[in-house]
Amino acid sequence: MQATGALTPFNSPLVKLERLFESSGVELFAKLDSLQLSGSTKERTAESLITAFLESGELEPGGMVVESTSGNLGISLARQCVVRGIRFVAVVDENANKSALQIMRAYGATVDLVRDPPDGNRLAARRQRVAQLLNENPGAVTTNQYGSLRNPEAHYSSTMPEIMEAAGGELDMLFVATSTTGTILGCQKYVREHDLATKLVAVDAAGSVLFGGEAAERRLPGLGAGIIPELSLQVQPDQVLRIPEIEMVRGCRLLARREGILAGASTGAIVAALGQVLPDVPRGSRVAFLVHDSGVPYLHTVYNDQWVEENLGEVLEPADFHELEDDAAR
Repeated sequence: MQATGALTPFNSPLVKLERLFESSGVELFAKLDSLQLSGSTKERTAESLITAFLESGELEPGGMVVESTSGNLGISLARQCVVRGIRFVAVVDENANKSALQIMRAYGATVDLVRDPPDGNRLAARRQRVAQLLNENPGAVTTNQYGSLRNPEAHYSSTMPEIMEAAGGELDMLFVATSTTGTILGCQKYVREHDLATKLVAVDAAGSVLFGGEAAERRLPGLGAGIIPELSLQVQPDQVLRIPEIEMVRGCRLLARREGILAGASTGAIVAALGQVLPDVPRGSRVAFLVHDSGVPYLHTVYNDQWVEENLGEVLEPADFHELEDDAAR
């Protein structure tokens, strides 16, 4: 495999969904970034972050990258680092997806686990540990996904233009899950610079502090934040929707059973958000969303009835998955 092919994200397909909310009267499209080489849209982010460090000379082959990550960025950074001859340390907490940690280790990454921070703020504790590791390893760098402008740049230069090209230049709404807010910020920059009418909907987790939210316990990684990322201060979505974790589960399972797309919790949150919003969207509108990652690392959580019952306190019945469709068709 040539190095260039190993490093560059590919243009993931935008597919039309006919069955998910078939009674809604909207044209619904999904961009399958779950098909990126490392399994998520974070492949774009990781490539952009690492390339910036290499081009600036701050990082050289054989160097070390340290990053706080809940899963997907860690996988993508691990893949990007291994093909460039760079060591990678992923700082994670106890909510990290176990499958994601196994994948990172398979790529040769070191996983550094932060346990039980006294104040319960896992994200802040991870970032403190990153600072400690950088101090202990001179020459190491952190990609700082929460503040680096190379995070949104990846989506400004690739994600949003790909969506608009595939949609024929006409798109009324785009739903994006938020955590670092890099993806939606890059899309926002593109929309504004190109004077597009596309409305951006930020899908956040209940219990996240983004966009004025109130902090609460969250069990599923990859969506929401326990601190306010620097990038989020520049984000001005047209609408913000906060989704409880049980609704993320319902959304994931509905997408799998209606469209045969196995996606992660953040995409399930988007499906739940669509179920809330589509009744108020004019028929004939063109709506798109990102499938941020694959559902395979979530088989032991989102798609596991026992885990859902023990951690979210609900027993899901087959009828539960029809509620979202009924809501969307109101």
